[in-house]
Amino acid sequence: MGKIHVLDKHVADLIAAGEVVERPASVIKELTENSIDAHSASITVEIRSGGVAFMRVADNGYGIAREDVPTAFLSHATSKVAGRKDLGSISTLGFRGEALPSIAAVAHVELITRTEDELAGTRYCIDGSGEKFCGDAGCAKGTSITVQDLFYNMPARMKFLKKDVTEGNAASAVVQKEALAHPEISFRFLRDGRETLHTPGDGKLKPAVYAVFGKEFTSGLIPINYELNGVKVSGFISKPEAARPNRSMQNFFINGRYVKCRTAAVALEESFKGSIMAGKFPACVLHISVPYEAVDVNVHPAKIEVRFLNEKPIFDAVYHGVKSALKMCDTPHIMKLADSAAPAFHSAGPQAEQLHFIPNVSVQDFPHGKASGFEVPHPFMCSPATKVGSYRAVPSAPDIECDDEDVIPHSAAGYFSDGGMAHAEGTGAEQVQEKADGAAGQEQCSQKPEKQVQESEKPEAPEKFIGEAFKTYIIIEQGDNLIFIDKHAAHERIIYEKLKAKGVRNDRQMLIEPVSVTLAQNEYSAVLNSLGACAEAGFDIEDFGNGTVLVRSAPMILGGSGIAEAVMEIAGCLASCKSDLTTEKVDWLYHNIACRAAVKAGDHSSPEELMHIVREAEQEDIRYCPHGRPVCYLLPRRELERKFGRIQ
Repeated sequence: MGKIHVLDKHVADLIAAGEVVERPASVIKELTENSIDAHSASITVEIRSGGVAFMRVADNGYGIAREDVPTAFLSHATSKVAGRKDLGSISTLGFRGEALPSIAAVAHVELITRTEDELAGTRYCIDGSGEKFCGDAGCAKGTSITVQDLFYNMPARMKFLKKDVTEGNAASAVVQKEALAHPEISFRFLRDGRETLHTPGDGKLKPAVYAVFGKEFTSGLIPINYELNGVKVSGFISKPEAARPNRSMQNFFINGRYVKCRTAAVALEESFKGSIMAGKFPACVLHISVPYEAVDVNVHPAKIEVRFLNEKPIFDAVYHGVKSALKMCDTPHIMKLADSAAPAFHSAGPQAEQLHFIPNVSVQDFPHGKASGFEVPHPFMCSPATKVGSYRAVPSAPDIECDDEDVIPHSAAGYFSDGGMAHAEGTGAEQVQEKADGAAGQEQCSQKPEKQVQESEKPEAPEKFIGEAFKTYIIIEQGDNLIFIDKHAAHERIIYEKLKAKGVRNDRQMLIEPVSVTLAQNEYSAVLNSLGACAEAGFDIEDFGNGTVLVRSAPMILGGSGIAEAVMEIAGCLASCKSDLTTEKVDWLYHNIACRAAVKAGDHSSPEELMHIVREAEQEDIRYCPHGRPVCYLLPRRELERKFGRIQ
């Protein structure tokens, strides 16, 4: 007997529905796109319990004629595609005729509609692909579709849905994307009886962006309006200083359809090269208009990906359009200091600001960032700086606050000894250094007797602080070796070990004014689902609504300007792969905080600041930064002399 048989129509409908209706957000997307295709001027979307229990999409578009209503719920029934030729130039958002039958197969659906020519509207009810009622109804022109009890007849599918807040945020993200794609339509989104989004629908993109992302995001945007080779690019890009730690706020729309476009994303980021820091990404809301026949939207089941007949015109238009906008609107700020406010070292000439090598000053004479005649705030200590005598002034590094208590982590390979730190040659400096070395040696002998046993195994005490190379690498001369220390990697590891030892929860500070952070909807949902984990990482975060969170407290070691960026990075990680974060799995958060708080490669650092890093790193055995990069590199004298041909 044959084994192949035709599936029952109801079973086939359920299988087909699974490809179109994945979650409540899928229903909202399909119904909203139908409303847009109906040339609606306003669309209202309402959900309850994340959309699982109740969804309604109402518009004032063309409506559906009564004789067409039952047909609209049949598979592959559509008014947007008539023949094969129409597939070559699709201008509507929907075209497959799968949305309404798929939704009706897995939910209770009620449709109320009226066209402009009809005196009475039509009410149509259908459950699980079975028609229940069709009759007259009083209603305004347009269409309203109510969907209740999604997946009521598919309990296996129901159990895979997320929490109501997560499903609600996904539905909100869909409405936001549609509002940005069509600023000429007024969108209104109601969530559990509360309005969370309302766009004006005046045809201007900026008010729509303001309604979706808020004032802070909108204030950091640059307009763009450019056309090249038949491709038009319009919208907004973020200013370089408003760059974000991930790509979640990059929004591309092709002919009014939100898509994930790798070509446009690469062009955008290439155009920003040289304007933003490495590891930062521009945000954008870009509308790209191309001929309909030059793009294929029938690629992805969710119609989220497209293919181009030729990608080069797309890349060129986005690249040159963004470049032009940056050149015209991103005017650099020019700061001019008054002569009276100039630091004393300016009088020594332009080379004084680039000073990294101090041959006639002992490092021991610079305790905790003291310099000649003016205060140099120490970037790693909270103790106030003081003024001292007659040493040459050194430009200070940016302020980085830290605790007064020095928690010493595992440190820089056995290249450091228990002796005092290096000194440089100069009149009287050797005597000062010898006394300091002797005192330091006696103190360490009294504090760490157990290390005397291994003293013969260690190399000699470091003798000289040579300087800093490329504003990144500390150079120490120790016996017959040169030690190169990556200041960022070493400082990052120090802070990381400190956070692990003390924990961040007990080392955070309340903020006088909370910091607001605007997030993409998936990141917003991930953060709200992981508030406990964020608290373990030192961030007290609360929901402010509409994709924005408020940070009430943050780790003390973070500067004020780094709080928002740290939360953005954490949100991105939570949304991408850390949604199951628990208290035991917050180690990567320590990495994030330590990397952001540590002194950066390229930052100017004074010798005393560099030596403070070395003093902390020398105590134990730091070999690698939290990301696995080496902290130190040892260059033997013999290898150096071999390079110069002094020895064979």
